[in-house]
Amino acid sequence: MLPPNSQATPSSPPTAPARRPEFFVQLDRFWQRVTEGLEISELWKQFSADARASYRLYHRDFQARAPQEVRKHGFWHTAQEYAWAILEKLTPARRVLLLIGIVLLIFPSGGFSYHGKSGQIEIVELDLRFWGGAVLFVLLMLEVADRVVMKRDLEIARDIQRWLLPAKPPQVRGLDIAFAARPANTVAGDFYDVFARPAAESTEPHFLLAVADVAGKSIPAALLMATFQASLKTLSETSCSLPDLVTGMNHYACTNSQSGLRFTTAFLAEYDPGRRALTYINAGHNAPILRRVSGAIERLSNGGLPLGMWADKSYEAGNVILQPGDWLVIFTDGVVEAENGRQEEYGEGRLLNILQGGVAASPDELLRHVMSDLDTFVGPTPQHDDVTCMLVKAT
Repeated sequence: MLPPNSQATPSSPPTAPARRPEFFVQLDRFWQRVTEGLEISELWKQFSADARASYRLYHRDFQARAPQEVRKHGFWHTAQEYAWAILEKLTPARRVLLLIGIVLLIFPSGGFSYHGKSGQIEIVELDLRFWGGAVLFVLLMLEVADRVVMKRDLEIARDIQRWLLPAKPPQVRGLDIAFAARPANTVAGDFYDVFARPAAESTEPHFLLAVADVAGKSIPAALLMATFQASLKTLSETSCSLPDLVTGMNHYACTNSQSGLRFTTAFLAEYDPGRRALTYINAGHNAPILRRVSGAIERLSNGGLPLGMWADKSYEAGNVILQPGDWLVIFTDGVVEAENGRQEEYGEGRLLNILQGGVAASPDELLRHVMSDLDTFVGPTPQHDDVTCMLVKAT
C-alpha cells in the first residue's frame, strides 16, 4: 500500500554498464597473458625469490674467486670480482656481445662526416643507444632460448623422476603409511619408497621402507638418486638380509661417489607383518622418531656411515617391535633445517610437537598438518633443500 497523497513513479530501466574502449580491453588481455593472472604482490614475491637465488649464485662464485684477504682492496675490486662472476656464466661470444651492448649504451651518440656530391661536408648522427639495446636484446633472446631448452629437459627429467617414485604407498598389514616430497629445484636428490620384497623364512612378503638423501641438489643429485633406486630394487629381489643388502648398496655407491664427495644418507627398514618386527639400518641419516603409544620417544640410530664413503664399512642393524598406536616419522634434513626469513631452523622440536598433538589423526591428516606448519614457518623464504617426510602408524 502507498501512503496517502503519494504517487507511484514508474521505475526507470537499469542503465547498461559503459563499454570499455577496445584498446583497454586488448591491453588487459595482454597484461593477463604476460602475468598469467598473478597479482602485483605475487609478481613481486616471485621477483624477490629469483633475485635472491641469483645473488646467492653469483655470491658463491665471488667468494670462491676472491678470498677474504683479497677482498680488502676495496669497492672497485669487489665490483670487478662480481662482474667476472656474472661474465663467466656466459660463453665467450656472448660476453663480447654484452660488453658491446654496454659500451654502446654508455656512449649514447656518435657520428661521422663525409664530403657530399656538392663538395659540402655532411654529418651523419647515429643513436648508439638503439644499437646497444638491439645487441642486448639479441643476447637476451639467446639466453632465453637456452633456458627454454634446459627447462624442457628438466621437465622431462622431473616426469621420469616421478615415474621412479611411488604415487601412493602399498597396503601393508599392520601399518598405515603416508609420504610427501617437495624438491628444492625441478628435480630432487631425495628418495622414498615402500615396496614388498621376498622373505627368507616366510611365505608372506616383507616390506622395505626407504628414505634417502643424496648430497647436493638438482641434476647431479637426481642422477645419483636414480642409480640408488635401481640398485635398491635390484638387490631387493634376492632374499638376503638387510645388512647384506645395505653392504651391497654401499659397494655400488662407492663406485659412483667421486671418492666420497657424492655420498648418500639413507634409512632402510624391513617390516615383517607376521611378527610386527621392524629391522632397520640408519646410514648416516637423520635419526627417525619412534613415538610409542605410551608417549615415550625413541630414536632409530643404529647403522653406520653414509653410503658411498667407505667401501669396507659394515652396518649394524637395529630391531624394534611396532605395537598398535606407535608412530614412526622418517624425514630428510630439508624438513628440520628449513629456514625462515630470520634464518631460524624449523627444528625437530616443532616436528615432535605436531606429532605429540596429532596421534589420534591418520598419517595423511598429520602429514598435511606437518607440511602446512612448515609452510607457515618458512613463509616467503625460498626453499634451499629437498623436503621429504614419511609417516608410519602401527594399527
